[in-house]
Amino acid sequence: MTAKLLRGRTLSFKSRPQARDDHASYVYEEDGALLIENGQISAAGAYADVMFKAPVDVEVVDHRPHLLMAGFIDPHIHFPQMQVTASYAANLLEWLNTYTFVEEQRFADAAHSARFAKLFFDELLRHGTTTAAAYCSVHKGSADAYFAEATRRNLLMVGGKVMMDRNAPEALTDTAQSSYDDTRAVIEAWHGKARNHVAITPRFAITSTPAQLEAAGALAREHPDLLIQTHLSENNAEIAYTLELYPDARDYTDVYAQHGLLTPKMLLGHAIHLSNREMEAIAEAGSVAVHCPTSNLFLGSGLFDLKRLKEHGVRTAIATDIGGGSSYSLLRTLDEAYKIQQLRGNRLPPIENYWQATRGNAEALGLEDRIGTLEPGSDADIIALDAAATPAMRIRMETIETLEEELFLLQTMGDDRSVRAVYVAGEAV
Repeated sequence: MTAKLLRGRTLSFKSRPQARDDHASYVYEEDGALLIENGQISAAGAYADVMFKAPVDVEVVDHRPHLLMAGFIDPHIHFPQMQVTASYAANLLEWLNTYTFVEEQRFADAAHSARFAKLFFDELLRHGTTTAAAYCSVHKGSADAYFAEATRRNLLMVGGKVMMDRNAPEALTDTAQSSYDDTRAVIEAWHGKARNHVAITPRFAITSTPAQLEAAGALAREHPDLLIQTHLSENNAEIAYTLELYPDARDYTDVYAQHGLLTPKMLLGHAIHLSNREMEAIAEAGSVAVHCPTSNLFLGSGLFDLKRLKEHGVRTAIATDIGGGSSYSLLRTLDEAYKIQQLRGNRLPPIENYWQATRGNAEALGLEDRIGTLEPGSDADIIALDAAATPAMRIRMETIETLEEELFLLQTMGDDRSVRAVYVAGEAV
């Protein structure tokens, strides 16, 4: 395989920025380059230095003046919900029962799942997302279709068969035992094969009996390297119903803790309405609160309290939550996250937003040694971003003077049109 050198302005993060001017948290090269060999970044830095290390026959691809970054990572998204996006509903529970549970039943059909796996990854890549952690449907075949398509495209993807044995249509429920057996089968078939990672996926406490959460906890103990993904405290009515179903729990978070699921591998989608006790428990466990801003606004669920979560030491991530979310674009998602923090009186620097969408989300998945940065040894999942992608953006770019201003413009006005190139394991897609 011929080595490839990508030239452009490069930006990669080393740690979470602690302030707007935290230059130690990232590496930026005005004339940078990335040397790609065998699907990985083998050298990164100033163009002259990287070119000096490159083989004589290296293929040079010049992306100047665009910004080269690690591909975006989406740690909370629903594969079967492409045709649920933009469904009119008053709140989460109405939206689930009226649209989502109806749509997900269609994924019992293998051909339907295979078709939508192709469409799903097309859409992610078009928006610059090179890794996602997805909920498949309750059907094992939907997870098989998801991972088969990810394998065909050599994508690093996380996914899981949803576990759901109550409070859903009969055609969309499994049992505690069958959910355990099917998840075991998905793990054996796909986890660690190609670039695939399987996640244990109880949908949320309302749709799982205590027996099923016990089964999920057993899987977590048997496979401690696997991620666990679920939902937490998205909506006040959801919280009240959960506590009716689990009267012995101190709070919603305690439901998962009681079943051995609150671990450093757990991704807690939404995590909006949390008490101090819950934040302390999540922080102590090392679990991750995943912010889904477009979804939270669309469904009227609430405003993510990033400042309080950080004060409690809770790890965070950011995600689209398609189809409750309204955009596949992490750029649009970062924009809504900024606005939510504005409403909370918390100024969110663009540099921290982009750390979260790349290295921060990689850390949430425990995959920062593979993705999320431009460091040598990382998989070459890379995007090129254009801050002058539209006429309105070009006009604004005439007055942009700093990297921070450019990043802010990209998140405020950018979308899929700003994604000029996407590389997966070094190959243009």
